[in-house]
Amino acid sequence: MGYEAPYVERQVTYRRTGEGELFTDPDVDRAREHFRAKSRSMVPKVTTVRQAVADLISDGDYLAVGGFGGSRIPTAVLHEIVRQGRRNLGLSGHTATHDCQILAAGKCFDRCDVAYVVGLEARGLSRAARRLFESGEVRVTEWSNAALAWRYKAAAMGVPFLPIRSVMGTDTEARSAGVRVECPFTGKTFLAVPALFPDVAVIHVHRADVYGNSQIDGITIADWDLARAAKRLIITTERLVPHEDIRRRPDRTAIPYFLVDAVCEVPYGSYPGNMPYEYYSDERHLREWLDAEENEEVLKAFLDRYIYGVSCFSEYLDLCGGIERLRELRAEELCLEAEGRTSR
Repeated sequence: MGYEAPYVERQVTYRRTGEGELFTDPDVDRAREHFRAKSRSMVPKVTTVRQAVADLISDGDYLAVGGFGGSRIPTAVLHEIVRQGRRNLGLSGHTATHDCQILAAGKCFDRCDVAYVVGLEARGLSRAARRLFESGEVRVTEWSNAALAWRYKAAAMGVPFLPIRSVMGTDTEARSAGVRVECPFTGKTFLAVPALFPDVAVIHVHRADVYGNSQIDGITIADWDLARAAKRLIITTERLVPHEDIRRRPDRTAIPYFLVDAVCEVPYGSYPGNMPYEYYSDERHLREWLDAEENEEVLKAFLDRYIYGVSCFSEYLDLCGGIERLRELRAEELCLEAEGRTSR
């Protein structure tokens, strides 16, 4: 027999406990209006990073970035956002390390749902990101990494919120936009976190076909849900593969074509971050970033050299040591994998 709960007529109550601002609309029906109009035709979507940013990311949009920390990040698109001078973006600060660092250096965003930003894990803190947040130029609402991931999940599920217990009773709850609600079945209290529908998401993957069917090796973090929550989706991929290769292993396809708006082939596209099973992070170059941020004039020269002074990501890779350096990083990752110590 199944569990039979005693019938108790309850009046559901809620109270706003978080003082944070809600930057995006959690209304599922309004989101559905957008998704209903989105084409589901299986047509080629291959384009350049420059064109994808020009066509799909506008000033004022709310942006979410895939990957985890310094792993599997879409660096080429982040550089192009800075190079094209996008401003007043919203940013989902979910496990955001080097991605936040890049966008903060370009002063591209003015509001942020913060879970993990500014820090580059064991490498230290991004001075540029810290200066931007401390300047008061960025409006901030706080969440945990789990809470932000569950906000993507709510959007992917097509519900306006999910009830959670994480962060309840903490300062993070007080600075969130969460609402305490009473469960209609048990009377227990939960924190309702609102669905998050980014205007645009950018995700880097291991392989994709021309239609956007995308496969990821290793853990996907929150990208399965993020791809389904985003109104527009740019995929960057280490390599384009024939559609037949995707069809041979359909179980590996984490992101189907009908979610995708643009596909860009960008070999070594997560550099200087790590790409699991492909290449290790360039710790020397990440240290160069952190050192440059100590002084604003030095940082300006650094950005002029590595972002504004190049026309595309491949030129940036050449400045950072080119194919020889990339081969070193690939060998380092493969050695770690052989030892069972690959990073993700």
